[in-house]
Order: sequence, then C-alpha cells, then structure tokens
Amino acid sequence: MPFVNIKTPEGALSRAQKEEIVHRTTDMLAEYFSEAARPHTMVLIEEVKDGGYARADEVFIIPEAYRAKDGA
Repeated sequence: MPFVNIKTPEGALSRAQKEEIVHRTTDMLAEYFSEAARPHTMVLIEEVKDGGYARADEVFIIPEAYRAKDGA
C-alpha cells in the first residue's frame, strides 16, 4: 500500500487545496505503481500547530497573510 505523509503548517491550505493534493498524489502513485495501487493508496496531510516546528533554529509561526482563506 503506497503511503504518503505530508506535514504542513496548520491553516496554510484550504480544504480544496488539500483535496487537490490528495488527488494529484494518488494519480502520481498510480502512474508509478499501476492503477491496482489506487484503491490502496493513503495520503495523510498533517497540520502542525504554530510553534510546533522550527527552521534554522527558529520556532515557526505562519504569518496571517499565508493562511488559507476558507479556514478549513
């Protein structure tokens, strides 16, 4: 079973964007592994809360301008 785990800042993606990522990722894996893999492919999008990760030794908080507009 192909499994993809994507971590993203909480609120950075809209529901529609997450759905698109799931569909496009599933399509890509079906191209590599064949259509037989499609019903068994799992794509997990985990949203990490502000302050829950760091980059370059700095705790990251997503700026309001980069948050998804629909809040989902």
